[in-house]
Amino acid sequence: MTSQLEIGVEGAMGVIVLNRPEAINALSREMIEGISEALTRWQVDEAVRAVLFEARGTKGFCAGGDVRSVRALVLAGKSEEALGYFAAEYRMNRLIAEFPKPVVVLSSGIVMGGGIGIAGHCAFRITQPGARFAMPEGAIGFFCDVGANAILAKAPLNRALLFSLSGASVGATDALALGLADAIVAPERLMEIRAGLVNAASAHRPEEAIVTLMQAESIVGGEAVFVALADLLPPQPAVSLEEFLAALKQVPALEPMLRLIATRSPSTLVTNFHAQLTARRLMDVGKTLDMDLRLAALMATRPDFAEGVRAVLVDKDNRPAWAPASLAELDAEPILAAIEAA
Repeated sequence: MTSQLEIGVEGAMGVIVLNRPEAINALSREMIEGISEALTRWQVDEAVRAVLFEARGTKGFCAGGDVRSVRALVLAGKSEEALGYFAAEYRMNRLIAEFPKPVVVLSSGIVMGGGIGIAGHCAFRITQPGARFAMPEGAIGFFCDVGANAILAKAPLNRALLFSLSGASVGATDALALGLADAIVAPERLMEIRAGLVNAASAHRPEEAIVTLMQAESIVGGEAVFVALADLLPPQPAVSLEEFLAALKQVPALEPMLRLIATRSPSTLVTNFHAQLTARRLMDVGKTLDMDLRLAALMATRPDFAEGVRAVLVDKDNRPAWAPASLAELDAEPILAAIEAA
């Protein structure tokens, strides 16, 4: 156990609590390693029959990875150490996705970036009405990583592409429609639900007990505003990024999304578009995470990453100077080579 994590066992339930509320539980390397260590131990511990993820603080489950620290490593010429952060994070994502016992998450508030890398890969994903889900890496010159493309590959293509390219935050009902969550529950029922999950871990068939509990406690979370917009796009899949952007321009209601996409790093847009198409071909979390690691090695060392983190998280002027500044100027070959190696 570390100061940023609370790890323990309640009955037959292994419990991992993210405990860095002052940073909305942004994932430090210490937290990532601690989670992986616990999961590796519980894989073979017969006394632990299920795992629960939850978080401290009122703002959210997890705001993402600690990209400010990664940026500092890159600027200090420690690129290998920076890549080590992503390698450790993606190993953790894979452990969660492929865990042989039921893994449940109770999320709320902000669930973004690396937060989706944890919550999105759990087998049973419970959230609350006020939650906000996003993969906003385009704002910092990075890309939709942590295996999120493998999750989005199961959603309709237009929904997945609009979500990853825009980096827009969406509500809990949209998260269900995108395949990022499974159930919405009432906040006032949370303590009873948590107790029920701990009890379910000791049941004869924990999975069935968890499903029964989720079905009994699920509520309707409101309108799926984001996916309703995405569904205005033509049903035929886009064959190029340019074609997808042209389709957006034909739908007046999507003008705000188009403006948001225009603020994103051109490098990110190309990466996210082609990585999602490749994830649909792979349909495999592990192989998608392998692709993410190749892309992280490339994208974290490009100027846009340091500049994007500066603009959004360091100086907070939200005025990144992308290099290149337009899709027309971008040499996409290195990006495509990293993706096509899959």
